[in-house]
Amino acid sequence: MKTSKQWFDYFNNNLQEKRINWNQPASLTNGELTNVLRSLQAWQLGETSEGKDLINASKRYATKIDDAFYVKAIELFIKEEQKHGNNLGLYLDMLGQPRIKKDLGDSLFRKIRHLNTSMEWWTLAVITVESAAQIFYQSLKDATKSELLKEICTDILIDEAPHIQFQMERFRTIFQHKTVLTRTASFHFYKFFYFSTTLVVWMAHKKLFRAGNNSFKKYWRKMGMKFEKTIGRLKHEIKEPVVKFNLSKPI
Repeated sequence: MKTSKQWFDYFNNNLQEKRINWNQPASLTNGELTNVLRSLQAWQLGETSEGKDLINASKRYATKIDDAFYVKAIELFIKEEQKHGNNLGLYLDMLGQPRIKKDLGDSLFRKIRHLNTSMEWWTLAVITVESAAQIFYQSLKDATKSELLKEICTDILIDEAPHIQFQMERFRTIFQHKTVLTRTASFHFYKFFYFSTTLVVWMAHKKLFRAGNNSFKKYWRKMGMKFEKTIGRLKHEIKEPVVKFNLSKPI
C-alpha cells in the first residue's frame, strides 16, 4: 500500500511519459465512425472535468485525517484524466469532428457529483467508472484500425489500472474505519451502485461495446469480474476489527 506522497510521486512521474506518436494520420472508415464517434465524443467530454467538487471533498477528508499530500495526489490524478480528454479531443480535431459541449449522461453524472461531498462516495463512483472505462477503451481500440487511436487507447489503459489501485487503497481504508453494522449496509449499497452504473454505461455506449466485440453478456461478465477484484473484496473484511492509521506515513 502506497502513502499519499508515494502516489503523488507516481502521478508526477507518469505525467511526463510520452507514449503517443502524433505524427500519424487520424482516420476512421465510415463504418468505424458510425460505431464509435458518439461514444468517443461523450467520453472525451467526461474526461475534461475540472474536478473541483472532487478536490473540495479531498480537502475536507485530508484535513480530517491530517494528510495534505492526499489532496496533491488527487490533483495530479485529475490532471491525468484531463490528459486523456485532451488527447481524445486532439484526435477529434484531426478527424474534423466536433468536441461536444453537452451530453445527457455526462450532465446527469456532473449533477450527481456536484451534490456529492463524501470522499467515500466519490471514491466509489471513480472506481466504478474507471472499471467501465477499461472495457470502454479496450473496445474502442478493438473497434478501429486507426493506429493513432489505438495508441491513445493504450496510453489511457496503462494509466487506468494504477488509477483503480489508488482509489481502491483509499476506499479500503475508509471502509475499515466503519463499524461492522455500517460496513454491511455500505457494502450492499456499493454493489447496487456499481451494477446500476454498469447498466447505464452499457445503455449509453452499447454500439461501441458491440463494435469492440463485447456483447451485453460479455460486458456484464467483465464488469462482474472487476467488481470481485476491487469492491467485492471488501465483503471479506466486514467483520474485521476497526483499524486506525494515517496514510500520510508509511505502513
